[in-house]
Amino acid sequence: VCERSAYLITALPGKPAPTAPPLCCSSTDLKAFERRLTEYVSCLQPATGRWRMILIVVSVCTATGAWNWLIDPDTQKVSFFSSLWNHPFFTISCVTLIGLFFAGIHKRVVAPSIIAARCRTVLAEYNMSCDDTGKLILKPRPHIQ
Repeated sequence: VCERSAYLITALPGKPAPTAPPLCCSSTDLKAFERRLTEYVSCLQPATGRWRMILIVVSVCTATGAWNWLIDPDTQKVSFFSSLWNHPFFTISCVTLIGLFFAGIHKRVVAPSIIAARCRTVLAEYNMSCDDTGKLILKPRPHIQ
Protein backbone atom coordinates (compact mmCIF):
# COMPACT_ATOMS: atom_id res chain seq x y z
CA VAL A 1 0.00 0.00 0.00
CA CYS A 2 1.30 3.40 -0.93
CA GLU A 3 2.17 6.04 1.63
CA ARG A 4 0.19 8.75 -0.18
CA SER A 5 -2.54 9.03 2.44
CA ALA A 6 0.09 9.43 5.15
CA TYR A 7 1.73 12.16 3.07
CA LEU A 8 -1.56 14.02 2.70
CA ILE A 9 -2.37 13.72 6.40
CA THR A 10 1.01 15.05 7.51
CA ALA A 11 0.61 18.05 5.18
CA LEU A 12 -2.15 19.49 7.38
CA PRO A 13 -1.61 22.92 9.01
CA GLY A 14 0.42 22.80 12.18
CA LYS A 15 2.26 19.65 11.22
CA PRO A 16 5.52 19.44 9.33
CA ALA A 17 5.07 18.32 5.73
CA PRO A 18 7.49 16.04 3.95
CA THR A 19 9.48 17.67 1.16
CA ALA A 20 8.37 15.24 -1.58
CA PRO A 21 5.82 12.48 -1.98
CA PRO A 22 7.15 8.98 -1.51
CA LEU A 23 8.76 7.46 -4.58
CA CYS A 24 6.37 4.50 -4.69
CA CYS A 25 3.40 6.83 -5.24
CA SER A 26 4.93 8.70 -8.16
CA SER A 27 5.94 5.52 -9.96
CA THR A 28 2.49 4.03 -9.33
CA ASP A 29 0.86 7.19 -10.67
CA LEU A 30 3.09 7.14 -13.75
CA LYS A 31 2.28 3.49 -14.42
CA ALA A 32 -1.44 4.18 -14.01
CA PHE A 33 -1.23 7.20 -16.33
CA GLU A 34 0.69 5.19 -18.94
CA ARG A 35 -1.76 2.31 -18.70
CA ARG A 36 -4.73 4.66 -19.15
CA LEU A 37 -3.08 6.51 -22.05
CA THR A 38 -2.22 3.29 -23.91
CA GLU A 39 -5.74 2.01 -23.26
CA TYR A 40 -7.27 5.20 -24.66
CA VAL A 41 -5.04 5.23 -27.77
CA SER A 42 -5.67 1.54 -28.43
CA CYS A 43 -9.43 2.08 -28.13
CA LEU A 44 -9.21 4.73 -30.85
CA GLN A 45 -7.40 2.41 -33.29
CA PRO A 46 -10.42 0.35 -34.54
CA ALA A 47 -12.52 3.43 -35.22
CA THR A 48 -9.57 5.17 -36.86
CA GLY A 49 -9.04 2.16 -39.11
CA ARG A 50 -12.68 2.18 -40.18
CA TRP A 51 -12.60 5.90 -40.96
CA ARG A 52 -9.39 5.42 -42.97
CA MET A 53 -11.01 2.64 -45.01
CA ILE A 54 -14.09 4.79 -45.65
CA LEU A 55 -11.87 7.67 -46.77
CA ILE A 56 -9.84 5.42 -49.07
CA VAL A 57 -12.93 3.86 -50.68
CA VAL A 58 -14.65 7.20 -51.26
CA SER A 59 -11.42 8.76 -52.57
CA VAL A 60 -10.89 5.90 -55.05
CA CYS A 61 -14.53 6.16 -56.17
CA THR A 62 -14.15 9.91 -56.66
CA ALA A 63 -10.90 9.48 -58.61
CA THR A 64 -12.43 6.77 -60.82
CA GLY A 65 -15.52 8.86 -61.45
CA ALA A 66 -13.40 11.92 -62.20
CA TRP A 67 -11.34 9.95 -64.72
CA ASN A 68 -14.48 8.72 -66.48
CA TRP A 69 -15.93 12.23 -66.39
CA LEU A 70 -12.78 13.78 -67.89
CA ILE A 71 -12.28 11.25 -70.69
CA ASP A 72 -15.92 11.47 -71.82
CA PRO A 73 -15.99 13.40 -75.10
CA ASP A 74 -19.47 14.78 -74.30
CA THR A 75 -18.13 16.60 -71.21
CA GLN A 76 -16.64 19.38 -73.36
CA LYS A 77 -19.77 19.75 -75.50
CA VAL A 78 -22.41 20.19 -72.76
CA SER A 79 -22.67 22.57 -69.81
CA PHE A 80 -21.00 21.86 -66.50
CA PHE A 81 -24.21 20.88 -64.70
CA SER A 82 -25.34 18.71 -67.59
CA SER A 83 -22.03 16.86 -67.54
CA LEU A 84 -22.39 16.28 -63.80
CA TRP A 85 -25.95 15.04 -64.40
CA ASN A 86 -24.62 12.62 -67.04
CA HIS A 87 -22.06 11.19 -64.55
CA PRO A 88 -23.99 10.44 -61.34
CA PHE A 89 -21.26 8.12 -59.94
CA PHE A 90 -18.74 10.96 -59.93
CA THR A 91 -21.25 13.48 -58.64
CA ILE A 92 -22.42 11.31 -55.74
CA SER A 93 -18.90 10.23 -54.74
CA CYS A 94 -17.61 13.81 -54.91
CA VAL A 95 -20.49 15.13 -52.80
CA THR A 96 -19.91 12.27 -50.32
CA LEU A 97 -16.19 13.09 -50.08
CA ILE A 98 -16.92 16.77 -49.49
CA GLY A 99 -19.53 15.84 -46.87
CA LEU A 100 -17.05 13.57 -45.09
CA PHE A 101 -14.52 16.39 -44.88
CA PHE A 102 -17.15 18.77 -43.51
CA ALA A 103 -18.05 16.07 -40.95
CA GLY A 104 -14.41 16.02 -39.77
CA ILE A 105 -13.05 12.79 -41.24
CA HIS A 106 -9.66 14.45 -41.63
CA LYS A 107 -9.45 14.68 -37.82
CA ARG A 108 -10.83 11.21 -37.18
CA VAL A 109 -8.26 9.41 -39.31
CA VAL A 110 -5.41 10.93 -37.29
CA ALA A 111 -7.05 11.05 -33.83
CA PRO A 112 -4.44 8.87 -32.04
CA SER A 113 -1.64 11.05 -33.43
CA ILE A 114 -3.41 14.20 -32.21
CA ILE A 115 -3.80 12.74 -28.71
CA ALA A 116 -0.14 11.65 -28.62
CA ALA A 117 1.07 15.06 -29.84
CA ARG A 118 -0.95 16.89 -27.19
CA CYS A 119 0.34 14.55 -24.48
CA ARG A 120 3.92 15.13 -25.66
CA THR A 121 3.38 18.88 -25.31
CA VAL A 122 2.19 18.54 -21.72
CA LEU A 123 4.71 15.86 -20.76
CA ALA A 124 7.65 17.94 -22.05
CA GLU A 125 7.35 20.13 -18.94
CA TYR A 126 8.09 17.05 -16.82
CA ASN A 127 11.03 15.78 -18.95
CA MET A 128 8.87 13.02 -20.38
CA SER A 129 7.40 12.13 -23.72
CA CYS A 130 5.32 9.34 -25.22
CA ASP A 131 5.29 7.35 -28.41
CA ASP A 132 2.32 6.97 -30.76
CA THR A 133 0.99 4.00 -28.78
CA GLY A 134 0.92 5.94 -25.49
CA LYS A 135 3.99 4.41 -23.83
CA LEU A 136 5.81 6.92 -21.64
CA ILE A 137 9.41 7.86 -22.39
CA LEU A 138 11.35 9.22 -19.44
CA LYS A 139 14.03 11.72 -20.43
CA PRO A 140 17.11 12.36 -18.30
CA ARG A 141 17.00 15.41 -16.10
CA PRO A 142 18.85 18.42 -17.48
CA HIS A 143 22.04 19.16 -15.55
CA ILE A 144 22.15 22.76 -14.36
CA GLN A 145 25.65 24.01 -13.71
